[in-house]
Amino acid sequence: MQYQGSCHCGNIAFTVDTAEPIVDVVDCNCSLCRRRGGLLWFAPRAALTLNTDPALLGTYQFNKHHLEHHYCATCGIAPFSEGVDPRSGQAMAAVNVRCLPDLALEGLKITHFDGARM
Repeated sequence: MQYQGSCHCGNIAFTVDTAEPIVDVVDCNCSLCRRRGGLLWFAPRAALTLNTDPALLGTYQFNKHHLEHHYCATCGIAPFSEGVDPRSGQAMAAVNVRCLPDLALEGLKITHFDGARM
């Protein structure tokens, strides 16, 4: 399956390729996720293709600097983050599925993650 995603203004556009439909997402309560309200789907970084100029990405890191949280410098929307899966050591992406307009949010299985305790 292939999903097209973007920030609100379209300056950050990307494609996500996955063998299965996205059904399982994570709702994290860390200080950043709680404020921005994203729902996250994790995938190998190779599954995400940035379709716009990477120079348009703003990047924010906090706490232990394990993740690069990307956002659009124009509209402020945060469509995805990048990091390394601590279990496998492989590059991964955390896609904010709210930035995938063709994905129906109702019916997603939401797992709550207590990132505030990390």
